[in-house]
Amino acid sequence: MAHESFEDEEVAAYLNRFFISIKVDKEERPDIDSIYMNICQNMTGSGGWPLSIFMLPNQKPFFAGTYFPKRAKHHMPGLLDLLEAVEEKWENNKEVLIKASEEITDSLKQELNKKTNDLKVSNESIKAAAAHLISSFDKSYGGFGRAPKFPTPHNLMFLLRFFYYEQNQEALNAVEKTLDSMYQGGIFDHIGYGFSRYSTDSKWLVPHFEKMLYDNALLTLTYMEAYQITKKEHYRLIADKTMEYVLRELTCEEGGFYCAQDADSEGEEGKYYVFTPEEIIELLGEKEGNYFNEYFGITKRGNFEGRSIPNRIQTGIASEINQFASHSITDFMEDGRISGLRKVVYEYRLRRMKLHKDDKILTSWNGIMIAAFAKAYQITREERYIQAAEKANKFLQNHLCKEDKLFVHYRDGVASGLGHIDDYSFYSYALISLYEATLEITYLEQANRYIHVLINKFFDAVNGGFYLYADDAETLIHRPKELYDGAIPSGNSVAAYVLLKLAFYTGDSDLMKTAEKQMNFIAKGIADYPSAYCFSLMAMMQLVYPTRELICIIPDEDNLKDIRDILSKHFLPDVTVIALTKQNQGRLIRFAEYTKEYEVRDKPWYYLCENHTCRSPLMDSNEVVNLLIN
Repeated sequence: MAHESFEDEEVAAYLNRFFISIKVDKEERPDIDSIYMNICQNMTGSGGWPLSIFMLPNQKPFFAGTYFPKRAKHHMPGLLDLLEAVEEKWENNKEVLIKASEEITDSLKQELNKKTNDLKVSNESIKAAAAHLISSFDKSYGGFGRAPKFPTPHNLMFLLRFFYYEQNQEALNAVEKTLDSMYQGGIFDHIGYGFSRYSTDSKWLVPHFEKMLYDNALLTLTYMEAYQITKKEHYRLIADKTMEYVLRELTCEEGGFYCAQDADSEGEEGKYYVFTPEEIIELLGEKEGNYFNEYFGITKRGNFEGRSIPNRIQTGIASEINQFASHSITDFMEDGRISGLRKVVYEYRLRRMKLHKDDKILTSWNGIMIAAFAKAYQITREERYIQAAEKANKFLQNHLCKEDKLFVHYRDGVASGLGHIDDYSFYSYALISLYEATLEITYLEQANRYIHVLINKFFDAVNGGFYLYADDAETLIHRPKELYDGAIPSGNSVAAYVLLKLAFYTGDSDLMKTAEKQMNFIAKGIADYPSAYCFSLMAMMQLVYPTRELICIIPDEDNLKDIRDILSKHFLPDVTVIALTKQNQGRLIRFAEYTKEYEVRDKPWYYLCENHTCRSPLMDSNEVVNLLIN
């Protein structure tokens, strides 16, 4: 639409003569996008981007739509036709437009104030969401529902926890099948690594080739957790490849992470990623070329406009008799021969026209990626991952944090946009993840500080829920609260998760009350469509199922490393770990007052507590872990 209309001289001249045109980046101003997308959906029954809004100077809209061609065609009104009609109406009967804008705004207020189901926090919502996902699971190719298929990794993270708490094997099967199928499909870039946004087909073969930071961050988290639960090495290796892509392609010199890499090359979507068998044979020679083509499904017929997207689908689909047959790691990963050939093809592909990168650095998306690298370090203990996480965190602290205030994005040396709920909640989530990986108290202190800013400036103390933007931000026509998880979890769901985590860490009863109020608010909306709230339900699990606290009294760094290394091998979402050392004791007591009851001695002591009742202390870290996992 930008090329067809906004760059067209006739359209531009008409717009400049009669209208004030405002182009909004939805990632820089998610508050504006949220408000007017909601209006478009209410007016037309659907939404999407590009989003086109006609409004009055008072911000009240009177017409909304998505894509418009320059002139009417295929039963769609043309943008120029609309502009002419609106200008004529404004000159001759503007009261009609004013009345329409008032009615639309009133309708929006009524929608916001309508009653919701008064559902309480319980495991019934959790079970309903899991049942819905499992019932819509594609047993042949993984994923949920029909094409197009989106990864929505937080749904998989929810099912991993459902398996953990309920020992539901169907949930784990669905996760594994989906993770295996996505990797084998064309949605994963087998030449340069990284995942694309979504698949246009049920097999995960043909993607929309744009690669988003948030998808690769959330998928890294999911593959790492799947590795931790199943001990299957290929999940770790897929996560390694994904992080390699992010570090190579989406990381700036100072450590911050860029938004995305475009789908188009030379004006064609996907051209950068596809090959013909002849092209590969010319590059590698006949013997090695044929081997490479067979390995990655590159054929004369092709699978994308006469060319082939490299994939591994032909090796990975289990038989109809046994949908969940176990595969060897070689079904998923490169052997030495193919690894060397892939590098040659990768270097060859680099000579093609480079893909454009969206080099905005968003606080919220960087928060998810920091959490992913921290999780990878927590599980693997590979230093490169914590270095990446801490370097990115330092970038945010230097460029996107000012005292207790966060900004939305950074580009070309400038930070701008007052932070929204996603920025505070996702960054707090990142800081908690850094603590879980390192047991360094500074990260918990920072997370606690930012979550209190979120409470003070965003929380609706009367009804519950966090507003999208702060009470001191620019005033728009209304102040929305977003609850549904979409391609990424909602800010409200992540805030609920972080609040509960911090309440357990600190023992702060006020934080727990706020967390419970937040969960009760979210629970009212869950009944209609539980599976749209999977990250919220991950938070709810911390209230519904028993939780445990492990208080580690650590005399020296070697003991701290010992307990970190042992815990890293196990998936324990119900366990909160606090490490008390001689160095952090004073700070930890200020942060979590209950820790003043414990004394650091010459030898390590471990207290395992459940429902505010602690077992007798133990000195053997292996004995502690045996209790945790059994």
